[in-house]
Amino acid sequence: MSKDPDSIVAILQEWRAAGKPAALATVVSTWGSSPRPEGSHLAVDEAGHFVGAVSGGCIEGAVIDAAAQVIASGCPQLLEFGVSDEQAWQVGLACGGRVQVFVEPVE
Repeated sequence: MSKDPDSIVAILQEWRAAGKPAALATVVSTWGSSPRPEGSHLAVDEAGHFVGAVSGGCIEGAVIDAAAQVIASGCPQLLEFGVSDEQAWQVGLACGGRVQVFVEPVE
């Protein structure tokens, strides 16, 4: 589910006010084909509920898994995903590209 950044922040604030640990994932860098631009966000709570989007779905699961680790450890992670133009069709992507996503705990 994609939401505007203000809605994502509001939902994060609701989660934190309710005492729910959460993490925020942000697209910090892209190269080539990327379904979401830099600055796109995905918020995740400790139960795995999420709002926003950092991809067209192809890396969302990995980012949600990383968010769970970040929530548990309190340590941020910088994730990088990519596929070459030659491999793109093999993995179901129309074009190659690379994206970096920073995942941080929300206090």
